[in-house]
Amino acid sequence: MPKIHKVVATVWYNKEDMHALRQVFPDAQFVYVNFFDKQKLTEEVRDADVAILMGDVDPCLLGENTLQWIHCDHAGLNGSARPEVFARGIPVTGAAGRSAPVLAEHCIYFMLQSCYHTKELLAAQAKGQWGVPGMNTWRGLYGRTAGIVGLGNNGRMLAERLHAFGMKLIGYDKFPIRGLDYLDQKLCANEGDSLDPLLEQSDFVILTLALTDETYHIINRDTLTKMKPGTFLVNIARGGTVCTDDLVEALENGHLGGAGLDVFETQPLPPDHPLWRMQNVYITPHSTPQVPHRAGRSIEIIRENARRFEAGEPLRNLMTPADAISVDKAESGWSRLMHVDAGKQKIDVKMLEKFLGKRDWTDPSEWL
Repeated sequence: MPKIHKVVATVWYNKEDMHALRQVFPDAQFVYVNFFDKQKLTEEVRDADVAILMGDVDPCLLGENTLQWIHCDHAGLNGSARPEVFARGIPVTGAAGRSAPVLAEHCIYFMLQSCYHTKELLAAQAKGQWGVPGMNTWRGLYGRTAGIVGLGNNGRMLAERLHAFGMKLIGYDKFPIRGLDYLDQKLCANEGDSLDPLLEQSDFVILTLALTDETYHIINRDTLTKMKPGTFLVNIARGGTVCTDDLVEALENGHLGGAGLDVFETQPLPPDHPLWRMQNVYITPHSTPQVPHRAGRSIEIIRENARRFEAGEPLRNLMTPADAISVDKAESGWSRLMHVDAGKQKIDVKMLEKFLGKRDWTDPSEWL
């Protein structure tokens, strides 16, 4: 069985979590490298077995080295699913599932915003106005139909919660949907099922699927037209799953009842974009709240994969060719950070702390 002798990590964890990660590999040499120091990273992985990365697989990891497993500490692996990475033959895993509970909540947040017409109620509250015209026609979630497109970790968590709300559920996935026997319909693309029944019956269409060449613009003029009038669309997947221009058209002509959007084809969404000003659109700027101790959930995935690696078992969240997407369709994600080189550019650590949180250590000796 393979043994792990050296691990190189670039993740941005606090002291306690770095110590916990180090303990996943108690018998291995453990080296920390700032993710933006490409020269040192290249040097350290030459004789390493495992790399635990903050972002995507950097080109500097594809040279001459002894890596046998790379872990990317985020959910989507599209940025790493590149031909040169597959050609290198190193297994790559991700952190899919660590934030599934709150991503499910995020979907429900959007759905409830629609049901309770939050913008109208807040405007009435600001004016001291009792009641909103038409509120006697509003309906909650109970008894309505939700169509979930993508039954991976996030979709399954969402299905469990919407079932508890008493909703009718239709699921659509590339692969057969196992379990979730309370779903009213299970549709499988690989078995020839069309997305049409979900679109035609759902009051809410929720996207929780990965962005691939197959799913790029899965929501477009054709699929939007097939949705019944008044449908509310939720996208907490990836912006590229929706054709933005077609979405705007469906909202402007009134066929779509509204949308809850966390992700967009262009991020940040330009301030002059019409979606910002639509009364029936709710926007969050790619900002799902974190689960309690998200790093801890990531470490448990890494711990399980370390066990599987040394036991010769299939790795969890393993990247496959199905994760690949054409370069012109890919979203930036970590790509800009991936190409930062400390030897050539000045790194704004305060800016990193704004988005990643402030680390409570400056030297690895504090947690090693």
